[in-house]
Amino acid sequence: MCGIVGYLGKKSATDILIEGLSKLEYRGYDSAGVAVIVDGSVVVEKYKGRLANLEEKIDSNKLVGNVGIGHTRWATHGVPSDLNSHPHTNENQTIAVVHNGIIENYMVLKEWLQSEGYKFKSETDTEVIPHLIDYYYEGDLLDAFMKAVKKMEGSYALGVVCKEEPNKIVAVRKDSPLIVGVGEGESFIASDIPAVLNHTRNVYLLEDNEFVLMEDGNVKIFDFNKNEVKKEIYHVTWNADAAEKGGYDHFMLKEIHEQPKAIKDTLTSRVVKGQKINLDSIKITKEQIAEIDKIYIVACGTAYHAGVVGKYAIEKLAKIPVEIEVASEFRYREPLINERTLMIVISQSGETADTLAALRLAKSENARVIAITNVVGSSVAREADDVLYTWAGPEIAVASTKAYVTQLIAMYIIALYFAENKESIRSTEIDKIKSELLNLSEKAAEVLNQKEKVKAFAKKIYMDKDMYFLGRGLDYAVAMEGSLKLKEISYIHSEAYAAGELKHGPIALIEDDTTVIALATQEYLFEKMLSNIKEVITRGAKVIAVAMEGHDVIEKSVDDAIYIPRVMPIVAPILSVIPLQLLSYYISIEKGCDVDKPRNLAKSVTVE
Repeated sequence: MCGIVGYLGKKSATDILIEGLSKLEYRGYDSAGVAVIVDGSVVVEKYKGRLANLEEKIDSNKLVGNVGIGHTRWATHGVPSDLNSHPHTNENQTIAVVHNGIIENYMVLKEWLQSEGYKFKSETDTEVIPHLIDYYYEGDLLDAFMKAVKKMEGSYALGVVCKEEPNKIVAVRKDSPLIVGVGEGESFIASDIPAVLNHTRNVYLLEDNEFVLMEDGNVKIFDFNKNEVKKEIYHVTWNADAAEKGGYDHFMLKEIHEQPKAIKDTLTSRVVKGQKINLDSIKITKEQIAEIDKIYIVACGTAYHAGVVGKYAIEKLAKIPVEIEVASEFRYREPLINERTLMIVISQSGETADTLAALRLAKSENARVIAITNVVGSSVAREADDVLYTWAGPEIAVASTKAYVTQLIAMYIIALYFAENKESIRSTEIDKIKSELLNLSEKAAEVLNQKEKVKAFAKKIYMDKDMYFLGRGLDYAVAMEGSLKLKEISYIHSEAYAAGELKHGPIALIEDDTTVIALATQEYLFEKMLSNIKEVITRGAKVIAVAMEGHDVIEKSVDDAIYIPRVMPIVAPILSVIPLQLLSYYISIEKGCDVDKPRNLAKSVTVE
């Protein structure tokens, strides 16, 4: 998830671009850059690191111009570096492009362009775009731009400037956010409203496949067939702080609501109906999979809980033994590792110290390591043999939400890939799971529509000192994550238990008015889970249940219930965790806690 901004008017483009990027830096912060039309030429300045690096460089080399584009990057193709930073240009640096999104067919386009004599400098998918525009350019930037876009597959918000037409910016939106700001004799593009709020509150909210032509302060919008589109101006009434969070009160709530998109993005190009699973650049053959006699999944915290789900999925689908390990304990127990061992490490930041140590131990014993991470160029990404990126975009809140669900998606993708190659389950079953995964984005949005009900639950129980989460099978894995979220941001003591273990000790903790959150989404365990719920109710507990649609019989036993859309039980964790995230959030709000920055916690644990 990158941030883009553009300006055309009479003021200093550089100043406005830097200001706009500062409002978008939460969207990406591994590099930043600008391209400004200066004395009829396209001048590019771009540097690895936070926006401050770019500011420092251009302070001593002021770019004087009134038209330009800027970018703050969250890498998806190519490690963070000056070279891979945006904007990207064609070979003669007459065309510059900024891009938020992913060009799925960039390799095909790159090979074709190379055959036409075009030379590439970076590792990015974006660099194909200025070369493609150059290929079609015959004196009309918008025409060349539209022809180039029609060759591209994927998601993108794009802004383009051209030396030959220095009074223009062209842009387009498809599956990535883009707005157009309209001021007095000036116009703007941006990924998010906060980038333009200091200059205008009048914006156009673009729809997919709408093109923008900004010229001499005027704005025209066209559809995919170059028919002009008339749109209503949207007047922004939010303050700047609220706008930066997309109108949400906190980054955590915003990121919870970004999960449908994060799910879709992480599946993009990897799970396609009628096609084999695509593991990006990971080359692991059928023969190599057959040689694996054990898989370790190693992670910490929320990532560990994603690994618990991953263990279940791989064993059920691929029939390979899996051990799930807490990274901080793994290397101290002298684990049995050899060249037939596969390790999967999971880390949102890619810098988790304990996880890195486990990775290095596995490598020293000749095991193959696959990393699942959200950060391109991070330490685990560099040191692992293979990497599968979760395309969640930057996660600002300390408590992980969208990174967790994308880690789940990554685990299902790996499990299905192994199952396809081993032919361990029927192809019809694999196709059914793929279809379920591809529908999860819309179903996650349905779950989010129940947030007012969750909020009402929170108001009833936020004063509790203790809470317990129960589940069986995959529901137990989700119960652990729900309990952790509650502890992290509300500071309420909570525990997660496998419901079948209640009678082996934990039930002694249940007394009048004890709150129990019970997950009951696993069809084949529903009746047993119902019995466990009745056991705690008999001891005086008040119970909130999360169940699958159609199991409303549970309402006869519990105080309140939330239902997730019907899905195959194996993928239910992606939906059932959402009410638990919301519950923790709203309880924290009721208690007046600092939701985004809970006490004693850091986003990335980089020391042991």
